[in-house]
Amino acid sequence: MSKRADTVSRRLRLAKPEEHEELEELQRRASLELPEYREQLLANPDAVHVPPAQIANGQVIVAELGGEMAGFAAVVGGELDGLFVEPDLWGAGIGRRLVEAAAHEARRRALSLTVVASPTAQGFYERCGFTVEGDEQTRFGPALRMSR
Repeated sequence: MSKRADTVSRRLRLAKPEEHEELEELQRRASLELPEYREQLLANPDAVHVPPAQIANGQVIVAELGGEMAGFAAVVGGELDGLFVEPDLWGAGIGRRLVEAAAHEARRRALSLTVVASPTAQGFYERCGFTVEGDEQTRFGPALRMSR
C-alpha cells in the first residue's frame, strides 16, 4: 500500500470473518518489521494469530484507507490484545486512531484500557496516554504492562 494516509478516505469498522487470513498477514508483516522479536516469530509462526472468535464477537476494529485495510486493533474486555498497522503507514496516525477507538470501547464498558507492550513501543503508547504499570514476561521476552 503506497497511498499517503492524508490524501485518502479513512474509516473504522469491525472486522469480517472472511478477513481472517488478511488480518493475520498484516499482523505478520507488521511484526516482522521490527527486529526485536523477528527471530522468535520466524521460528514460531503460530505466534501470529487472530482468534476467529475475536472477529466473530466484534472485538477486532479495522482501519481502512481508501477502501484498503491499513491496520487493526483487537480489544478483549479492557485489554488492547493486538495493534498492527501496515509498516509503510507507520507514523500516519492510524495506530493512534485505533488506540482511541479501543479506549472508547473500554470506556463504554466502564473499563480502563490496558496493553502489554514491547519496550520499543513504550514511547508510542505513552504518546497515546498510557502509563507504565509494571513489567510483564511474554512468550518472547520482557514487556511492559501499561494502562490509560
